[in-house]
Amino acid sequence: MMESSGRWTHLRKVLERSGSFAPTDYEPSPEVLNFIQENCKLLVVGCGGLGCELLKDLVLMGFMDISVIDMDTIDLSNLNRQFLFREKDIGSSKAEVAARVINERLPGARVQPYFCKIQDKDENFYRQFNIIVLGLDSVGCRRWINFMVCSLLTYEDGMLDQSSVIPLIDGGSEGLKGNARVIIPGLTACIECTVDLFPPQINYPLCTIANTPRLPEHCIEYVRILLWNKEKPFGDLAIDGDDSAHIQWIYEKSSERAQQFAIKGVTYRLTQGVVKRIIPAVASTNAIIAGTCATEVFKIATSCAHSMNNYMVFNDVEGIYTYTYEAEKKQDCLACSRIPQTLAFSPDATLQKIVDFLTTDHRYDMKQPAITATISGKNKTLYMQSVSSIEAMTRPNLKKSLTQLELVDGQEIVVTDPTRPSSIIFILKLNKNS
Repeated sequence: MMESSGRWTHLRKVLERSGSFAPTDYEPSPEVLNFIQENCKLLVVGCGGLGCELLKDLVLMGFMDISVIDMDTIDLSNLNRQFLFREKDIGSSKAEVAARVINERLPGARVQPYFCKIQDKDENFYRQFNIIVLGLDSVGCRRWINFMVCSLLTYEDGMLDQSSVIPLIDGGSEGLKGNARVIIPGLTACIECTVDLFPPQINYPLCTIANTPRLPEHCIEYVRILLWNKEKPFGDLAIDGDDSAHIQWIYEKSSERAQQFAIKGVTYRLTQGVVKRIIPAVASTNAIIAGTCATEVFKIATSCAHSMNNYMVFNDVEGIYTYTYEAEKKQDCLACSRIPQTLAFSPDATLQKIVDFLTTDHRYDMKQPAITATISGKNKTLYMQSVSSIEAMTRPNLKKSLTQLELVDGQEIVVTDPTRPSSIIFILKLNKNS
C-alpha cells in the first residue's frame, strides 16, 4: 500500500492541469481532489461481478464516501469472478463483506453497506447522493432506479432545476459483450427511453416443453414449471435457486425426462442457470465495463474532461470492437418526459383488458397494477391487487366495461405498481374501433 502522502500523486497531476481533453471552462485546482475524497457521495447499486469491480475502481480513483446496496448473499459460484469474496464469506451479505474488505484494505475509505432491496429505500435515501452507479443484471431493477431518479427531478415554470439532477451511470455485461452509458436525467436519454434495446428474456412455448422437447433447457423448464407444482417435493415451498436440494431434485428429474427423449446436455450447472436465469459472466468484460463507468463518474465529478455522449457498446467475441453513439431522448418517455401516456380502448372493453395490457405489454411490464380514477368528483379505487381485502372488494370491477365504470373519453386514470416507485398517469382514449 502506498504511503498517504504519495497515494494520490497521479490524481493531483490530472486534476491540477488543464490538458487537451479538459473543457475550456475547467479550472485546475487541488480542491477538486479534496471534493471527491470528502464531499462527493456515490451510490453503487449491485455488488456482484460488476459491482465488485466498480467499488475497487472508484476507491482507487479517490472516492472515499461510497454506499453500496445489494439484497443478495454470497454463493460458491460467485467466487470465480467476484474477487472481494472468499469461501469463508459464503452465506454472508455481499454488500457488507465488500464494504468491510475495502475499508480494511484502503485507510480512509468509508464504504457504507446496505443489505436490502432497492425498493426498501425511499426518495430521501436516493436524493442524498451526487452520482448513482449501476452494476446490475436485472432490467427490472434498472428501470426502478431510473424511475426513482427521474421522479426526483423538479421543475419551475417548466424549466428543469439543475440542482435536482442526479447523474446515473449504468453498466452491463453478458459473456464477452458489454455496454456503459451516461444518463443525465431530464436532459439525455434515460433507461426507459432505450428499454427496447434490452434483449427479451428467453421463454419457451409451453406446448413444446410439455409435448415435443428438443433442448436440455426444455426438460429443465418442464420440471420447473409443471412437475414441481405437481409432485411438490418440498411441500408447498416455492423453488429456491440457491437451495442445492431444490436444484438437485430438478436436475435429477430433468435428466430422467431428457433420457426419455434422447436429449443430451442436462447438467447441474445448466439446471441452476435455467432456474436462476443466470447471465453468463466473464471477469475481463466486467473489468472493462466497470473501468469505463468509473472513468465517467470521475469525469462528471471533477469536470476534468467531457463525459461520454452517451452510450458505449463493447464486443470481444471475435477481436475487440467498441463503438460510442448518442442515444436520443424519447419525447414521450414513460419516466422522464412527464407526458401522460395514452391508453386506447373500446368503451365496451372491460377493466380486465386494461390490467392484462399493463402486465403483458413490454413497455410497462407491470406486476400488480392498482388503478384509481376521479369519478363524479370522488377518487375511486377501481382495482387493487396488492391488498387482499381491497382486491376482494374491487374484483367485480374487472368484469365491468369502461362505460359501466363511468369512465369517459379523455379520463385520467392513475396506475401504481411495485415495479415503479411513483404512480403513472394515463389518458383514456375511448373509441369503438380500438
